[in-house]
Amino acid sequence: MSISDLYDSGFRKRNKDHFAAIVRVAMSDGVISDEEKAFLDRLARRLDITDAQYKEILKDYMSHPVNPPITYDNRLERLFDLARMVYADSELGEKQTAILERLGVGLGFSSHNVKYVVDKALALVRSTVDLETFKEEIRTMNR
Repeated sequence: MSISDLYDSGFRKRNKDHFAAIVRVAMSDGVISDEEKAFLDRLARRLDITDAQYKEILKDYMSHPVNPPITYDNRLERLFDLARMVYADSELGEKQTAILERLGVGLGFSSHNVKYVVDKALALVRSTVDLETFKEEIRTMNR
């Protein structure tokens, strides 16, 4: 096996784990709404999740760990995706926010300020900012 094969499989595993984390947020209320399903479908394509992997993850999403990205930018991108998932069906429940906070800690955000970061992330997503604005706003609040 070449080094590129190792990198490729690790990258794909992280994508699968990230996708599973988003499915976990979507399933926090026990159902996946049509809007959440559409978001998951788009995200699966973006993350190169095959149909077979998609079905397997839906069946067993809790078995995938939350692997924190190495770079802060990648953490912000994953937080952005997760926050968008929470708002995909326009219903923000306590359970979804609590799961998002746990996933935020799993992504590498400090447990001391994760609630603040998640609240800010959800406010930014609610105001429909793009990814670059989201990242800049979160970076600014941590200075």
